[in-house]
Amino acid sequence: MTSTHPHPGRSVTVAAWAVFAIFVLNGFNFASWASRLPTTRTMLGFSEAQMGVLLLMAALGSVVALPLSGWITSRLGARRTIVVFALVNTTGMLLAALALAVDEAMPLRAALVLVGVGTGVWDAAMNLEGAVVEQRLGRTLMPRLHAGFSFGTIIGSGLGALAALAGLPVPWHLTIAISFSFVVVLVAVRGLLPDDALASARTTPDAPRHNVFGAWLEPRTLLIGLVVLAAALTEGSANDWVGLAVVDGFTQTDAVGAATLSVFLTAMTAMRLLGTPLLDRFGRVTVLRLASALAFAGLAVFALVPWLPLAFVGVVLWGMGAALGFPVGMSAAADDPVRAAGRVSVVSTIGYTAFFMGPPLIGMLAEHVGYRSALLVILAPIALGLVLAGVAKPLPDSPEAQRAAAR
Repeated sequence: MTSTHPHPGRSVTVAAWAVFAIFVLNGFNFASWASRLPTTRTMLGFSEAQMGVLLLMAALGSVVALPLSGWITSRLGARRTIVVFALVNTTGMLLAALALAVDEAMPLRAALVLVGVGTGVWDAAMNLEGAVVEQRLGRTLMPRLHAGFSFGTIIGSGLGALAALAGLPVPWHLTIAISFSFVVVLVAVRGLLPDDALASARTTPDAPRHNVFGAWLEPRTLLIGLVVLAAALTEGSANDWVGLAVVDGFTQTDAVGAATLSVFLTAMTAMRLLGTPLLDRFGRVTVLRLASALAFAGLAVFALVPWLPLAFVGVVLWGMGAALGFPVGMSAAADDPVRAAGRVSVVSTIGYTAFFMGPPLIGMLAEHVGYRSALLVILAPIALGLVLAGVAKPLPDSPEAQRAAAR
């Protein structure tokens, strides 16, 4: 594929590594918090339902901010959007650390709303930038970028497990980890494509500017959003609850719970690295259906078996199955560069409602049946994702369709 981008190929390669690093850092921030949820629960003395409401706060912030993410990125450009909302995320995390240090639940909830606002818009902007770089490179890239997110979650959860094992207080752990992350974000954005590159991906000289909010009326975009919603529920339920499910369901320590999350995230990362050749060979629809089947089997095994070693096998399958829905959905939303900003915003917003619905639903169910049994409710959206996988088929004139025709 011949690029029309005015910058040399090396700048696109540098941008690919830069956006990869930004995905890593986004995942690192999330897992630094998620890995300490068992300890946070103990510190606050919260019930299952109270933890569900606590996790809802960050999701609320993301869902409120995401519908505006396409408009914000169109106005600020990817670089500034990522920096501004990484700062919002960092500020929220530091305020959450302070609230935990003084044992105040209400300020903690408010801080997590801020965390969600920062995370959501940062996430949408980096996915849009990743889609532009993918199209400039002329080959599948998005699964590897999301593997970068997973690498970040592995590092974050691994350090969280070590911090829990060493007895490092959660406020100190979050303050050190998140502050370091933001400094690296400031370095990484310097390698992104100039903001005029993102603008040129959205428009051509003879094309009118499109309303980014019009994507809410497109059936294909909305159905892709449901596929991403199913994937986000599959992934997010593990991020939020697998550690607590192991701690309570198998009577294990907080460190074992954090390590289980690391196993899930490692399986996701491996599948995302494998996803690029799989997608190039078999296409989006086949790979999405395979992923849904793996997630269904893995979650069922984890929730139903009585033995921890076999449950770990389920966690691995679950992680592999959860790996590709989100990145493939983002690539599908960005098939048409002219409308990519609005469509990615819509798909991201629908996907993030998983984090709005999932935590309180599973938390309330867990009050009655326990965490592992409550997680079985996620089998329904996994099945929905399997049924709807066909909507991710590339648009006829998209770069992905051209690559598929050449295979």
